Amino acid sequence: MQPITSTEILSKEEYARERPDLRRRIIALKAKRRVTVGDHATVHFETRATVLYQVHEMLRAEDSWLRQGAIEDELEAYNPLIPAGGELSATLMLAYETAEERTRHLQELVGLDRHLWLRMGDTEPVAALFDNAQVSSTRISSVQYVSWPMDAERSALLRTDGTIVRLIIDHPNYRAQAVLAEETRNEIAGDAD
Repeated sequence: MQPITSTEILSKEEYARERPDLRRRIIALKAKRRVTVGDHATVHFETRATVLYQVHEMLRAEDSWLRQGAIEDELEAYNPLIPAGGELSATLMLAYETAEERTRHLQELVGLDRHLWLRMGDTEPVAALFDNAQVSSTRISSVQYVSWPMDAERSALLRTDGTIVRLIIDHPNYRAQAVLAEETRNEIAGDAD
């Protein structure tokens, strides 16, 4: 998928007009691309449309359309989330009820970057690649940007109806797995092309 360019960014006024309809469509799209893994982890498979929406939402939240360089800053931050050829891309979100609980668990989950896998059918699981800027030796961020390299065999399996696709977390302090719904597998099937 191609990166988003500044020419695709709507003006503040255009986005305000189009946002209600766009928001409904993106919420429906994201629902098909979201997978819950255990009680506290959610994986949101990204695509160009979800990233474009996020860029607009950040510009709106910060009211920064007119700030010099704001659009370029958002594109630099979010374009890497668009799946490149031969990969899947996602946002991993870790959610806890209280700030204290979140702080404790994020400290306990150090090393998670070596414990998130994607498995297509009976192939060997593929390790997620994490953004190293979000990982430290004392705690991790509650939002992680991850990707999985996809070879030709796994890409073909992803596009094959009925293929069992699993997300696996095998961290000593968080063990869970989820099988992607067929609707989700179908939705992300073309992302790695």
